[in-house]
Amino acid sequence: MAVPVSLVRAQSYDRSNLARSLTQVLEPLGGMTAYVKPGDRVLLKPNLLTGSRPTQECTTRPELVYAVAQQVQAAGGHPFLGDSPAFGSAYGVAKANGLLPLAQALDLPIVELHGHRYPTDNPEFDHLRLSKEAMEADVVINLPKVKSHVQLTLTLGVKNLFGCVPGKMKAWWHMEAGKDVQRFGTMLVETARLIDPELTIVDGIVGHEGNGPSGGEPRELGVLGASGNVFALDRALVAVLGVDPLTVPTVAQSLRLQACPHWDEITFPLLTPDEVRVADWQLPAELVPIDFGLPRVVQSTFKHLYIRFIKEPMAAYAGRL
Repeated sequence: MAVPVSLVRAQSYDRSNLARSLTQVLEPLGGMTAYVKPGDRVLLKPNLLTGSRPTQECTTRPELVYAVAQQVQAAGGHPFLGDSPAFGSAYGVAKANGLLPLAQALDLPIVELHGHRYPTDNPEFDHLRLSKEAMEADVVINLPKVKSHVQLTLTLGVKNLFGCVPGKMKAWWHMEAGKDVQRFGTMLVETARLIDPELTIVDGIVGHEGNGPSGGEPRELGVLGASGNVFALDRALVAVLGVDPLTVPTVAQSLRLQACPHWDEITFPLLTPDEVRVADWQLPAELVPIDFGLPRVVQSTFKHLYIRFIKEPMAAYAGRL
């Protein structure tokens, strides 16, 4: 069965221009109404990552979230914004990244994701702890950013769904599965298969290259991509960037597990990867180990709790004085 991946050139985050680009990229897929029906509760899952350095283009741009939320509402859906950042709360990180005014303008709730265990079909991971809010939403729209990554080479749609793992669990997964980067990639693929987002729309207008996910630099790509199949979209974006898919653990494992369609099964109704190919995309200068030792996990957990329950509430209280 053919799996469509829609790619368009998009040069601007201007709201009116971006709205047109979003309509264009979704049109071959049937438009937003092909995915969202009246009354649907729709989780929008951007890459929020962190409350620091938002100007480095290391998170999904608020303008894209806004444009997607508008189309969901126009289709009769009820969108809400959700994430489980490694540090802090979804609300705090969304605020730091400029999403709060746009969310308020659309009456878009910002929801903290909470964990529950779900069985998988893979004996390597018989259960995974994932967000109830994601699993129980009628529709999940995945909104990743195109970024290089010092541990995983690239982070795209599959990796973005790791944000549906409760915040403190992320560090523990780095310890449990991180000693083998391919096993870690398998865990990410199984997470994506369980969440099974109805639609993935990737922010590649300005990417983040080099030592990502936050230590690199912005890079204009001028690409907006969408697909109902997150694995096919990631495979196409790897081709756009000119990166060997077997060097990206999430893509390599999606191919091994046959979660990703064969290349000849992926169709491009608008532009092909060759037509939007990027020259000289910068990968990390050097990959670093993905595993966390126990002291780092404990430190990470305490940092998350400090930001979530002390720093953010104090900042909010100070803002009311």
